[in-house]
Amino acid sequence: MIEDLFDNNIRWAASRARVDPEYFRRLAAQQSPEYLWIGCADSRVPANEIVGLDPGELFVHRNVANLAPPQDANFLSVLQFAVEVLKVRHVIVCGHYGCGGVRAAMSGERHGLIDHWLQPVSTLCRRHAHALEAIEDLDARVNALCEKNVLAQVASVAENPFVQDAWRRGQPLSVHGWIYSIQDGLLRDLETTVDGREAALRLLDGDGTRAPAPPALAAVS
Repeated sequence: MIEDLFDNNIRWAASRARVDPEYFRRLAAQQSPEYLWIGCADSRVPANEIVGLDPGELFVHRNVANLAPPQDANFLSVLQFAVEVLKVRHVIVCGHYGCGGVRAAMSGERHGLIDHWLQPVSTLCRRHAHALEAIEDLDARVNALCEKNVLAQVASVAENPFVQDAWRRGQPLSVHGWIYSIQDGLLRDLETTVDGREAALRLLDGDGTRAPAPPALAAVS
């Protein structure tokens, strides 16, 4: 099975080169994406393919349940590099309906180490418990929490010091919240675009998804 992957790679590279002989040479020369994609690690959600972009056009960070936690060094490194070095113009937080991570957080059951990672989603679930419990169908309830999780992560990105500093410098940067349906392959815009500090404040004050900052970060801000 592993050898099949190498065979697939050879065929893919050859087909690319046939269509565009300069493709790999251009790709190796520079990386200048306009977008940072923060998405779920789910194998059914291939970021580049969903939006029809080639390698080099989309800078991608993926993890379970598409989180943007201010305590995660991996995420922070990606965000800082994307904003300060690549100068991306758009940060896209993209969740997906039926997310297994969101479902696990909603279940209240113990799953091991992943419970610590999913704690922000569990907290979000408790915060919106009344509205979620009013949704009788379990799948619909999970999907509603998937949407709320995207909004919460947009708020987290918008509040991040790297993003706030970019706006303070006058750097053009927008944060978007989208969600993807595996059922039909379509993206939905959750209409929560934030493009500056004032818009971020309105989102944080009006959405109700702002989570308390850890003590160390709260002291800095």
